[in-house]
Amino acid sequence: MSYPVNISIEAPVENQIQEISYDGQEIYQMPLTMSENLARLAQKIDFSKTSCDDLKKDPDRDDSCEEDAKDATYQSSVWPWDSVRNKLRNALTEICVLADVLAIAKEKRYMVLDPIPQEVPESKPMTQVYARKKALSGAASVLLTGAERLRASQNEASRNRSSPPDFHIELLRLRQNWRLKKVSNTIIGDISYRTAGSKYAHTGMFEVTKAEEEPDKCASPPPSPGANSKLTSALKLTVPSELQGIAYIEVISQKDQEDLCSANVSLQNFSSTTAPIPEANWQKRLEAAQNVLFCKELFSQLAKEAVGLQAAIPHTVIGNQIIASTFPGVHLKITLRHKNGGGEASSETRRGQKGEHDHVLEHSLHQMLREVHHKNTHHPFPHPSSAPLGPSKRRCLAGPSATDRYYLLEMTKSQTLLEQIIQQSQHTLLRQRTEYVLDTIIKEVKDPLIVTHWNALNSPTLSCVKINIITHGYDTICRTSLVIQVNEKSLKCVCRDGRVMHMSYEGQELRDLIFCQIYQHQISAVQALARCMGWQYLANSSHLGLGTVEPLGNASSCILASPMGDRLIAVRCEPQGGCQVSIAHSPRKDFFSGQLVKERKWENLGGAFKEVRWDKMEGRNFLNKMELLMASLTSS
Repeated sequence: MSYPVNISIEAPVENQIQEISYDGQEIYQMPLTMSENLARLAQKIDFSKTSCDDLKKDPDRDDSCEEDAKDATYQSSVWPWDSVRNKLRNALTEICVLADVLAIAKEKRYMVLDPIPQEVPESKPMTQVYARKKALSGAASVLLTGAERLRASQNEASRNRSSPPDFHIELLRLRQNWRLKKVSNTIIGDISYRTAGSKYAHTGMFEVTKAEEEPDKCASPPPSPGANSKLTSALKLTVPSELQGIAYIEVISQKDQEDLCSANVSLQNFSSTTAPIPEANWQKRLEAAQNVLFCKELFSQLAKEAVGLQAAIPHTVIGNQIIASTFPGVHLKITLRHKNGGGEASSETRRGQKGEHDHVLEHSLHQMLREVHHKNTHHPFPHPSSAPLGPSKRRCLAGPSATDRYYLLEMTKSQTLLEQIIQQSQHTLLRQRTEYVLDTIIKEVKDPLIVTHWNALNSPTLSCVKINIITHGYDTICRTSLVIQVNEKSLKCVCRDGRVMHMSYEGQELRDLIFCQIYQHQISAVQALARCMGWQYLANSSHLGLGTVEPLGNASSCILASPMGDRLIAVRCEPQGGCQVSIAHSPRKDFFSGQLVKERKWENLGGAFKEVRWDKMEGRNFLNKMELLMASLTSS
């Protein structure tokens, strides 16, 4: 009876043992990679043998096997690296030969490489002369051919100038710039803005026909090449009479027959030219007609809005003029100027413009009419698609956003072109007033210095100016800054400490505010200077209730004490009276004990203040005089 026996089989060790640690763990050597195995086999090649007979010999093989192998017609090499060895030996041989040749040629000890002398060709001067003559004749023929081509092109150009232009070529150029269509046998053009969204009633049509040739043109002698020939065209344009001539819109702000600001609106600068446009230049004629149409549409829109608006002072529309009131005593006049043909401009068209030309207002007039055209053609799409057409996206989102009634009413409000023009003209006038008031104060007040910075980037109805009040030489000690926002009818002042003051369009209010800020700056600068000089700050009041009542603003004051406490300085600044400085001594020199005050300690309270003759003080400005006064009163 056989019993099962467990046999343990251990795999043979394929890798060699590299190291045995102290705990008996065997560390095997990693097997060779393919590249390492190839390198190991290549090291076994013996390149000294010239044949592979020894390698093919195998002592273990039988004689019978050798005879069978010799009889075979094909016998493969027993050694697989035979071909590699042969190629490497051939390469080594060629490199050795190349190295020997280079060494011989470089060292020049064994061989010298000299060029083989060639026979000097026999020089034939006549042959060279003939060759040069042939080359010159070829160059001359090329120049003559080019000159002939230039002469032919010049003759063709002169013939084209003398001959009438082609009708179809001119029509092609016209069609590239303007809209044309053929109605039966007539070519009709369109210069209106209907495709851009205009709803003006005028059609803006013109007719294109072929110009008739002059009968005496053939009999006249041809013009000389250097003379300027009269411009002719094969096209004849028939423009409606109401679109002929030159037109522009004149916007003027007047106060007592004085122009404050003005703007001339046209597509091109036609307002300065009075010469008629020749019929041959059809491009300029169409541009002028389109400009007339643009100005008439703009004025028609403004006149329609002026009649419909309900203002405190009703707007007036008389003929080609709209008169609106912007400020008390200031009127805005919008006039349509249209000159037919080359007649002289009327006396209204104008005495030289005295007011400042407002380019912003001119640009805004163009932009506002373009916006009207854009709104006529670009309606907001409904969201969702089943919603009614017309409400804007903001109104569609008002329901989900739970918008209140005030916000909904703000959405429905919109400004007409005339209202926007009036607001911009009001802002322009108020800005000019602000500039005039600031420039006047800067000229009047020499101490302290007032520096204004107008923002370069503003909106047509809002401008900002930053005002810095500094004292020359003491700008690092104290600086008073405020920002004034110029709106349409009001001014808003934001001080550095966060105070906000609103003013009307009257320039006197701004003037009063600037003077109050100037004298408050003087008090603040004196206090900052006292801290630098080591003086003590005792009291300060921005709205002093003592002394005479100021017609403008309130007086400000401060009291300073010397470092030793024996000198006092009182400074009072009034918007109308200027600055007053008084000093007092402690202990007082005129103290005498009496029945009521017997002790000497009361003399340290200081004596009465004595006013300093400020105009006799040395110094460049107020702070410089204060610095010298503090230095002289400081006890050593």
